[in-house]
Amino acid sequence: MSLVSPYFDLTPMGGYAHDWALVDVETSGLIPRRDRVLSVAVVTIGRDGEQTGEFSTLLDPGCDPGPVDVHGLTAEQLRGAPTFDQVAERIGAMLQNRVLVAHNAQFDYDFLAHEFARARMWLPVSQRLCTLALNRRVDPPTADMKLGTLAAHYGVAQRHAHDALDDTRVLAGILRASLQEAARLALQLPLVNCPPRAESQFTPTPPKTPCAYRNPGRLAPGSPLRQGMKVAITGETVCARAELIGRGVAAGLNMMGSVSHHTSVLVSNEPATESAKARRAAVEGVPVIDEDTYLQLLSDVEAGAGHQAPGPAPVTPAPRQAEPAPIGSGVRPLSGRRVLVLGGAHTEAAGARNLVVELGGSAAVNLSRSVTDVVVLPGGENDRRMPRIADLGLSVHDERWLVDPAVTATVPLPGADAEVAAGRTAETPVGAAAPHALPRGGVIDLPTPTSPWHVTASWAPWEHGEVDVVAFVLDEDEQVAFDEDFVFYGAPENPGGTVHLLTNGPAEQTITVDVASLPPSSHRVVIAAAIDGGLSFGDVGAVQVAAAPGDSAAPLTRATLDAATSERTLVLAEVYRRGPLWRFRAVGQGYDHGLDALARGYGVDIAD
Repeated sequence: MSLVSPYFDLTPMGGYAHDWALVDVETSGLIPRRDRVLSVAVVTIGRDGEQTGEFSTLLDPGCDPGPVDVHGLTAEQLRGAPTFDQVAERIGAMLQNRVLVAHNAQFDYDFLAHEFARARMWLPVSQRLCTLALNRRVDPPTADMKLGTLAAHYGVAQRHAHDALDDTRVLAGILRASLQEAARLALQLPLVNCPPRAESQFTPTPPKTPCAYRNPGRLAPGSPLRQGMKVAITGETVCARAELIGRGVAAGLNMMGSVSHHTSVLVSNEPATESAKARRAAVEGVPVIDEDTYLQLLSDVEAGAGHQAPGPAPVTPAPRQAEPAPIGSGVRPLSGRRVLVLGGAHTEAAGARNLVVELGGSAAVNLSRSVTDVVVLPGGENDRRMPRIADLGLSVHDERWLVDPAVTATVPLPGADAEVAAGRTAETPVGAAAPHALPRGGVIDLPTPTSPWHVTASWAPWEHGEVDVVAFVLDEDEQVAFDEDFVFYGAPENPGGTVHLLTNGPAEQTITVDVASLPPSSHRVVIAAAIDGGLSFGDVGAVQVAAAPGDSAAPLTRATLDAATSERTLVLAEVYRRGPLWRFRAVGQGYDHGLDALARGYGVDIAD
């Protein structure tokens, strides 16, 4: 089998030529630390596009196979198959020194990493490529990004969906076509570096349970503790710290790892201590009691009020968004168009992108198949993408086009096909409505999907630093229930597994939010981004945020957010409760301080 045609030789094309290992796994569930791999297939392909190896097998997971209606694998079929540790060495040899490729690659990578860890082996993968992330950058005119949909779009035959080997063969055809499109658009491949993962990261930990009671406020002098009060402990204690925390949890208190304005009481045997918690308590006026008093109060804790459970939500509420009023009485002039703005000072470019949204269009941050128009501000004519834009025949305009799109002429480009440029229109995905273009501060109601919402942040690739996307799961006091509700690269999942970070490439990261499984105490999930060192979001430029009901679904909404020049952290969006519904807001609020200060503001205990 040849991955590439004789007319598309990847070998001399640098960043597009690699030794590939295409992988697909079928699993007993969706959580790698808990569920098991039921079948695995690997197809290896060389830099010249020729297949060099193929292996597939069913596996005995030693547990219930899970949703047979999804993967079609029964316990009887798996009985007698090898266990993963029996084939791990062979699979590892096929993955060694190759780029792992999969559709939703982090899913397959995480499951393989856990299986290799159980077999007391390292997963020998140093880089991976997700064809889902690659196609989000290409942005073909499809209703969604599912494997079957992309196969149909690219003309790849699919015979047995959810069969690991057939899915891997289909993946080879999709990779071939996607690489062709990436080369045509001069896109950087979203390769993800995969450093060795410590075995301790795969050790299952019991999920923490959020406090079932609302915070009643501060502890008043002479009054009893009440269930739901937020209690922090600092300094040396006579009883073990774990015992004091455990007894507080058993009594219905909300035991916190940090102090904030919402803390009810701080327990400390050393009132004059200079610990960070004590200093913060003094600033916020939080009352302080000693350990003996705390233990006495634990003997008679008053009943608290539970979190109000949301009522039943409509199955499919009509999306409602806050957006600028229509210009004129008809359809807004840029409806259905996707516009890439090049050049200009930061304020000029941000203003142009905002105007695109006000006119009904969608502002792009990268060149892709869905871009229909390019606005060139001063300096934009020197952008490295201009020759490619000319080759593609895109309509190119100056800033006057945003004042009157109906009459301002297209800017001619050397080598561009004028007829193609003049007649180009948006490619509408078959069977899908165009995503809602939200302005900064815009809000849209979220229908309840059968899978978690995927909020994806993306930006133009750059080589001078890294952007980290994070999430905070907050209660009604806008505070985390415990430090582990801060989701970031080093801790990519909260204890309940309801919020998860996915790294799709150097210029794209996703936060998944399972709104149907969030406890009543979780009112809001804040999604933010941060840059380390002396860099700022002025160096990065605009950040696009899209919300989709599933990993391969078409986005329901998109927003393009511009930070000012000096911000080091940027709150991108939030998913929050409003009565029985969940809503999505595009925020775009930047701060000059670092991620540590943002985390402390949400109640995360960050060491000084």
